[in-house]
Amino acid sequence: MLKLSPYELDMLNGAEGRLKQRAIENIARYAEILGADALCAVTKATVFCGRHGYLSAYDETDFDKVFSKVQLCTDEIIPFDAISPTCQAQSCVAPCDQFAFEPLGQSESFFRLNQHYLDRARDAGVTIAGTCAPYLNGWIPLPGEHFVTTESGMTILGNSLWGARCNSDGIEAAFWSAICGRTPLWGKHTDSGRIGNIAVEVNFEPKTSMDFDLLGKSIGDRLPTNAIPVITGNLSHLNFNHLRQMLTALAISSNCEMVHIPGVTYDARTVEEAFAGQAPPHTIAIGLDEVRATYEKACTPGESPVDFVSLGCPHYDIEQIRRVAAYIKGKHVAPGVTLQVWTSYPIKHMADVNGYLQTIRDAGGDIFTGTCPVTVGNVLLDRFHAMAFDSFKQSGSCRSSVELPIYLADMERCVDAAIAGAWKEANRWNPS
Repeated sequence: MLKLSPYELDMLNGAEGRLKQRAIENIARYAEILGADALCAVTKATVFCGRHGYLSAYDETDFDKVFSKVQLCTDEIIPFDAISPTCQAQSCVAPCDQFAFEPLGQSESFFRLNQHYLDRARDAGVTIAGTCAPYLNGWIPLPGEHFVTTESGMTILGNSLWGARCNSDGIEAAFWSAICGRTPLWGKHTDSGRIGNIAVEVNFEPKTSMDFDLLGKSIGDRLPTNAIPVITGNLSHLNFNHLRQMLTALAISSNCEMVHIPGVTYDARTVEEAFAGQAPPHTIAIGLDEVRATYEKACTPGESPVDFVSLGCPHYDIEQIRRVAAYIKGKHVAPGVTLQVWTSYPIKHMADVNGYLQTIRDAGGDIFTGTCPVTVGNVLLDRFHAMAFDSFKQSGSCRSSVELPIYLADMERCVDAAIAGAWKEANRWNPS
């Protein structure tokens, strides 16, 4: 039976207003369905703001009507005017760049409608960040801190690297938690829900971002439901960007919310700690053969002209943008090719200050913020005939939106394709 604190009971009884009351009503029902007997305080949240395509399922554009129906799950119109004062909330990606619409094939009217939705979220207390990588903007949960997020990559990274606590709750539940400051004390929010339950042995030496990206996908494809893998092997080349690339690919190719990498991630210093002293019930081995097979499925075979190249999923940090600028300096993308680099807007400003933005623009590319090609959707993607990406998440997601040649390679090979206007066999991934 769900036990609520006096403050939670006050919210449930309406003492904190109808918005919080509705949010905790939903959270309480959610907890009962999960079998949780208590709630925990949420102090960080990322929420899916903006006029996203899925909202068109409800034939209405009025913000309060849409938010009440789709996010609060009620026919009652309840204005979204405040989040919990104890919850630091940022927006995840929206369907528009924060400053431009024409380069993405969008109309000004849609851009302004999206901006209105963002303004309403901002007025309620959500910081408009527009990124799938909120840690780029300083949104980093502490060990043991309970958070909610609409981004699978943030769920697995926060749980694993920082030892914070989060479940994959979904868009609506993240809003409920941001409003009432509570989530069910269940799953990864509990000690017992964070114990490793499968061993993964990496039997090759990944070195590059693409190596780790493909490793994450290869692991995810082989995990059972609700797995918490304990990953071992020669991971000496692992750094923060390699880790977030690997974990993002792992998260979207499975329902995995957390991993242990002894000596790297927070919860367990050793394999024994990761399994809470128990023997691993099952072991998976991942070698070069498995990773090569993953790549062959992810990258269209053969050669063809390419007219769209996208870099930055998860959103690039400033060092990654610096590397793009250094690689492309003095070169130029081929006529008819669109080269887009994706990041958060504070990082774009840093790129501008450091001259990287101008270098990329001089070469015929540009930097965008607040969204990504898949989130923008077919209004952008349908303009092109063949695409190249530097991450599995972006390439794999696009495969569900378009039936085109889709190529996957590291940043340098993708830029080469943009400059040549064509994908060559030499661009294909080969482990170093």
